[in-house]
Amino acid sequence: MLSDPCPQRIGASPVIPNERPVIANSLWAATANRIPDYPALTGVQNTDVAVIGGGYTGLSAALHLAEAGVRVTLLEAEQPGWGASGRNGGQINPGLKDGPSGIMAKFGPEQGRRMAEMAGDAADLVFALIDTHQIACDAVRPGWIRAAHTEKTLRDLHALAEDWHTLGAPVDALDRAAITRITGTDTYLGGLIDRRGGNLHPLNYALGLADAAGRAGAVIHGQSPVDAIDRDGARYRLKTVRGVLGADTVLICTNAYSGDLERPLGRSVLPVRSVQVATAPLSDNLRASILPDRHALSDARRLLLYFRLDAEGRFVMGGRGTYNDGSTRRQIARLKAVTSQLFPQLSGVEWQHAWGGFVALTRDHYPHLHEIAPGLMAGLGYNGRGVAIATAMGRVLARWASGTPPKDLDFPVTPVAPLPFSFARTLAVEAEILRLRLLDQLGL
Repeated sequence: MLSDPCPQRIGASPVIPNERPVIANSLWAATANRIPDYPALTGVQNTDVAVIGGGYTGLSAALHLAEAGVRVTLLEAEQPGWGASGRNGGQINPGLKDGPSGIMAKFGPEQGRRMAEMAGDAADLVFALIDTHQIACDAVRPGWIRAAHTEKTLRDLHALAEDWHTLGAPVDALDRAAITRITGTDTYLGGLIDRRGGNLHPLNYALGLADAAGRAGAVIHGQSPVDAIDRDGARYRLKTVRGVLGADTVLICTNAYSGDLERPLGRSVLPVRSVQVATAPLSDNLRASILPDRHALSDARRLLLYFRLDAEGRFVMGGRGTYNDGSTRRQIARLKAVTSQLFPQLSGVEWQHAWGGFVALTRDHYPHLHEIAPGLMAGLGYNGRGVAIATAMGRVLARWASGTPPKDLDFPVTPVAPLPFSFARTLAVEAEILRLRLLDQLGL
């Protein structure tokens, strides 16, 4: 189980520290496990592999490297799980944007098959880590539902379910009667159920990975934002406010929070705010009428909705928002309203939490793996599927840092490609959100 060596509790307050108030009232922070505070890097230290970022990608990489006997040090700007890894909907969603045939058509049969298998097995990896390291994160595995609201998306999801059968995956099509029965709402026309998926407490999962990595020998520093990455002969020097870390190899695992540390990298993804709301724990009668088997659900809208019940029976609803605080407040109100449309029995329910964070979208909707320079690799761009895929990408990065050639990795290594108009991405996101919302309203 997670260790509890000191009285500090990350979740003593529901407020995410050092965050804008509109997205800081987090259910996950309020119900987090107890962990020690990871100290800041001070002075001059050395390691074999430096990991920048304490989300799922970095924590998974650090854990796998430490278990392989590699000397690894992780630097996190706040504390492990502070970013999207501690704020997401907690849905364990295997797979990528396309099914196996689409992935192989785009990347070739050999690389495509490795990618499809890596993504398809990503949920297995998450549950295996939870089991091996006894991570207390309320993990359940009833399956992940994808729901269709139009005839076109229904056909697409049924085709996707059939496609996954080519790899023997337990993915089945759902008709309207079936999806109504297992969700408790008759809003959707059908969809699919991926029985590999499930849900968990996302922040406690991140904290459990950090605990496991530390016990395996990884050194973890919080409050250590990296200001610069410099080359010093054959080694790298990572500079923070209070220290310097020397390393042979560096893994950048900062996803939507990459900023300008490696400027082309930060401009290769579009950070989009994802917002969630949560009720007070529901009565037993209400719980029995809404996702009674605790499935996780994401629908097929362009601006998707995703919802589930947590371990205490709270209803958690999420959707995409924008950078603007005013529009985020409107999105919070919209999520509460759409909940009542899906489940009229929740009209008038008490809402206790509203929070959010940034997910990283890519132009092709695939995660990206970039070798920025010799000994410097980054993995990012999970497009809202980060619990499973980021965990798996961390293992890929660990294998590369341990000497696996890029051609033998389960994901292709590609050049960094900044997005067009990335300098104006705030305006671009606002405009794109409005466009996609209109298309969803029109059913196109």
